[in-house]
Amino acid sequence: MDENTAHLVGGPRDGSSHDTSGDALVELEIDGMIHRYIRTTKQHDGGGVVYAYDGMVAPGGGEPGVEDPAARVASPRADAEERGGAH
Repeated sequence: MDENTAHLVGGPRDGSSHDTSGDALVELEIDGMIHRYIRTTKQHDGGGVVYAYDGMVAPGGGEPGVEDPAARVASPRADAEERGGAH
């Protein structure tokens, strides 16, 4: 195996391999959701690089009822500056 083989650790594809082009992030669509794996500095015993599970996200970002998309990108500092105050 080579450096373009990702060995996935954790998540729904734990223990499987995936061909990459050496990217730092691997995103796999599974049942309509995006599952993310991030490259680590560890090498797999059989060759290739270990990628650790980073979680699941909806393809379109935040969804009403699950999370508030506006709140996800807002920050207390940005809110204070918008109102003319300091934080």
